[in-house]
Amino acid sequence: MASSPAEASAPKLRPFSLLVALAIMIGGSIDPFVFARPDGSADHGFATLIFWAMSAGLVNGVGFVPRWPLWRWLFSGWACLAALTLAAWMRLG
Repeated sequence: MASSPAEASAPKLRPFSLLVALAIMIGGSIDPFVFARPDGSADHGFATLIFWAMSAGLVNGVGFVPRWPLWRWLFSGWACLAALTLAAWMRLG
């Protein structure tokens, strides 16, 4: 039995990416100072990487795949992982 074209092109949820994005969103809403330096000043580099990871996780997690190759990479699961890795390196390094 063949599926309809609408079912074939339906977005596929990616739960891990979505959970990472939701954890960043909820964690940042509960304690926004997690994005700041220990002295309370803004850490723009860390926040940029974390928000990129959150954006990529949301876009990828709901199953949206951009058409333009650069956007497709910037909002992929691999980009989410890369941004999280760089953010951890910035914070711990």
